[in-house]
Amino acid sequence: MERSIVHCDLDTFFVSVERLENSGLKGKPVLIGGLSDRSVVSSCSYEARRFGVHSAMPMRMALRMCPEAIVVRGDHDRYSYYSSMVTDILEARSPLLEKASIDEHYLDVTGMDRFYGSWKWTQELRQYIIKETGLPISFGFSVNKTVSKIATGQAKPCGELQVEGGVEREFLAPLSIRKIPMVGQQSYTLLRNMGIHKISSLQAMEVFTLQRVLGENGVTIWRKANGLDDSPVVPFREQKSMSKETTFLQDTIDVNQLRKELIGMVSALAFDLRKDKKLTSCLTVKIRYSNFDTHTKQIQLGYTNSDAVLTERVLELFKLLYNRRMLIRLIGIKFSKLIYGAYQTDLFSDRATDMNLLQAMDKMRLRYGTGAVMKAILAPDLPQKEKDAT
Repeated sequence: MERSIVHCDLDTFFVSVERLENSGLKGKPVLIGGLSDRSVVSSCSYEARRFGVHSAMPMRMALRMCPEAIVVRGDHDRYSYYSSMVTDILEARSPLLEKASIDEHYLDVTGMDRFYGSWKWTQELRQYIIKETGLPISFGFSVNKTVSKIATGQAKPCGELQVEGGVEREFLAPLSIRKIPMVGQQSYTLLRNMGIHKISSLQAMEVFTLQRVLGENGVTIWRKANGLDDSPVVPFREQKSMSKETTFLQDTIDVNQLRKELIGMVSALAFDLRKDKKLTSCLTVKIRYSNFDTHTKQIQLGYTNSDAVLTERVLELFKLLYNRRMLIRLIGIKFSKLIYGAYQTDLFSDRATDMNLLQAMDKMRLRYGTGAVMKAILAPDLPQKEKDAT
């Protein structure tokens, strides 16, 4: 049976939520992000994009390009509330839902044609969401996730587009290769240097050629360019928390060792957050003494997945918690109150440099493994002979 996959994306989501709260922002160029010159743009309105502004751009540059823009410091609690409202509607009405990010969902409505036209049902669902939430949302409909996502992009702003089965390659052919999911800046530059601009050029190539140039990613990109994607819609399950613990082989009072363990756990969990496109707003640190007494401290903070922010707060909690100077058997940390948010650093902080560094480190970890790059403090100690030689 031919699949029926819907992709839906809330248009300029953060800006749209702010406009629901403040109608004076409608029709005006709006930037969401930190308020200082060092911050970055986390989202921007279509009016601002006409000036060349885009997400992740330094705020200072964005304001030079669009000096009349209104800067709003975002509120992720409010965005999470509206995101959950849309998710609840989709979950109640669709047979299979995947939440891809805070503002993006996939639906599998295969087989619904037996009862009701799938495309007509999708159109009515979009109108219902707009009516109930007041948020603009775009839908793409096709036989797989890749084509539906690209269709959504073509349907924006606040539109809908169906790509019927059998015409996927024809639909994709005239589009820029930038439209293909997985084609990042590095792959785009490499392909452009090869003279490839349109998806039609990728379609005409042998898959082995792209594989030689881009490795296994080249095979995936070639398949997507040809409208081939059998990846399933994964049922939505909200993860509430993530945690790590270390039980020492020998109880310890070495504060430097304890801090190093905590920093390592934060680094690993924060990477998992970013990989899963999630943010946390609640930290818990746990210690267990040699007599098995267990103590915890918890703190609330603004939604983030930044190593620097999380490490700083975890070490503060540990300092407050560890006051008995007894041998420690176990330490652990937990991130809870997780929400979706596809950002590489603290969403509205003034940490553009941190964001660039984390993006570079995460790319290396994803490509070569989690141990490919790490903070110097986490590097294993060298044997004495090697230390003497360096």
